[in-house]
Amino acid sequence: MDQKRSFRTAFIFLTALFFLWGFVTVLVDSLVPRLREVFTLTYFEAGLVQFAFFGAYLLLSIPSGYILSKIGYKKGIILGLGTMALGCILFYPAAEIRVFWLFMLGYFTLAAGITILQVAANPFVTLLGSEKTASSRLNLSQAFNSLGTAIAPAMGALFILSDKVMTTEEINFLSEAERKVYYINEAAAVQTPFLGIALFIILIAVVFFFVKLPKVHNENASTGYSGVLKNKNLLLGALGIFFYVGAEVALGSYLINYFLSLDAAQLVLGTPVMRIMAEWFLTDLATSSEMAIVGVFVTFYWTGAMVGRFIGSFLTSIISPAKILCIFAIVAASLVMVSISTSGLVAMWSILAVGLFNSIMFPTIFSLALGGLKDDKPQGSGILCSMIVGGAIIPPAFGYLADSFGFTTALVLVFCCYLYIFFFGIRSQRNRSTLLA
Repeated sequence: MDQKRSFRTAFIFLTALFFLWGFVTVLVDSLVPRLREVFTLTYFEAGLVQFAFFGAYLLLSIPSGYILSKIGYKKGIILGLGTMALGCILFYPAAEIRVFWLFMLGYFTLAAGITILQVAANPFVTLLGSEKTASSRLNLSQAFNSLGTAIAPAMGALFILSDKVMTTEEINFLSEAERKVYYINEAAAVQTPFLGIALFIILIAVVFFFVKLPKVHNENASTGYSGVLKNKNLLLGALGIFFYVGAEVALGSYLINYFLSLDAAQLVLGTPVMRIMAEWFLTDLATSSEMAIVGVFVTFYWTGAMVGRFIGSFLTSIISPAKILCIFAIVAASLVMVSISTSGLVAMWSILAVGLFNSIMFPTIFSLALGGLKDDKPQGSGILCSMIVGGAIIPPAFGYLADSFGFTTALVLVFCCYLYIFFFGIRSQRNRSTLLA
């Protein structure tokens, strides 16, 4: 009974962490419009923030797994929170003196902290109970991560983007004194929210320092990678994470452009129900751009992922997680193919529905890939998290295919990603059946 209570308490605190890093990750995206003016950046330079984020996963996930195998999950979580707070604090001097490389250092540091948390928290959740229900627990925690990502854009609009951002042309018309005042105000718009976030993260770290978490780390466990790198199931799961993150980010990044190619804005305006839906977000459709009109529907893609994780948490508790993964992957692949084969609103809604079936993939692949690793889970988690770099590789490949051959060909790449995830689910189901035989 005491162990169950201890596991439940740990699960609640860890789920709060999932919410926190989801919220902070997306909130930083709200900085991009501000960054362009504060640092006078090109779009390419502003886009480098995403490379800093995914670069942290690539470079630091495996070292994080090694560190966790030495210090344990609790100290690893506190280390991750402290690193996140440091990254947020670095935004203050970066905005004050308007030095872009200092901001990039701050953002990389923030991403490094999130990487450590990912490597620590994901396997920790799988250990707080039986391995049979590990996918269910991780899906529930990841659902709150999605809740954080859903709330963050609204908070960013309220606290970071609430006042008008001037264009470069407008800034050039200002006097030197007016320009200086403007940049000071822009810097403050970045500094204040993230100082508040840093203080909040430090508070959470203090709470974790004093809270008693169950000890699930074996001090005598291996700290090397030679063993886990021989685990075929882990390596196949790592590829699954690579393709899943790549497919999800590619779709999320290019949905607006895809909808514009479908002439979806005119279809929305011509469909009463969809017009009403658009009016929930846009007060004046007559003056709204086509990009804004179709952009509001991207919300359904990300909201579907959040809702699906809550549903998936229940489904994976009563049905084999590998079987659920197979079903969700083949449905996602089928929806992509429907979108490729049709046009108009059918193509639009079928691709939006993919978000619902993306939902359980990351936590389910993660827990299935870690299955049987026991005390080598930190190293396994490090390898899996490093494959989140798929979000930096597949989207540019998708964009290249779209530029060169059109969205139909680009979507075939995403289709293949889901086929691989289906394959991994089938293999995991067969392995489970073999173990039970």
